[in-house]
Amino acid sequence: TISYVEGMQFDRGYLSPYFSTNKENMSVSFDDAFILIYEKKISSIKELLPVLEKVLGTNKPLLIIAEDIEGDALAALVLNSVRGALKVCAIKSPGFGDRR
Repeated sequence: TISYVEGMQFDRGYLSPYFSTNKENMSVSFDDAFILIYEKKISSIKELLPVLEKVLGTNKPLLIIAEDIEGDALAALVLNSVRGALKVCAIKSPGFGDRR
């Protein structure tokens, strides 16, 4: 059997349930989103500020794929998402080590 699915699917989920856009099935769906792929851990919001400032002016959602997002960086993203200031979702990158 062959299945055709448009879009992209990840084995891992988002880092916080507050990022979900569909509260019924707790999923995230963005159209025409910016995608930030970062190969390291993000633990400080200062690392994301230049990107966030540019995205805020466009009213487009942002998908962040990183090794990990923790600390005040994750807290700030969740807070902005809950307040509706920014449509954002953060996920851990699929794979690890040399398999990334």
